[in-house]
Amino acid sequence: MTDLVNHPPHYTQGGIECIEAIQAALTPDEFRGYCKGQVIKYIWRAEHKGNPAQDMRKANWYMQWLIT
Repeated sequence: MTDLVNHPPHYTQGGIECIEAIQAALTPDEFRGYCKGQVIKYIWRAEHKGNPAQDMRKANWYMQWLIT
């Protein structure tokens, strides 16, 4: 079964996940800012895309990057 929250197939190209490429391209402070923005984005639009629980799980996924 495809995991659209933790490992969506369209975010993995060439053996690396998009989030890892973004992290490598940014400073630690920039990456934290990126993750914070993603959390805000997913919470902001969760009620408008048809699957609010999935968007809240995605927000949490980015929150976990901030915690670790």
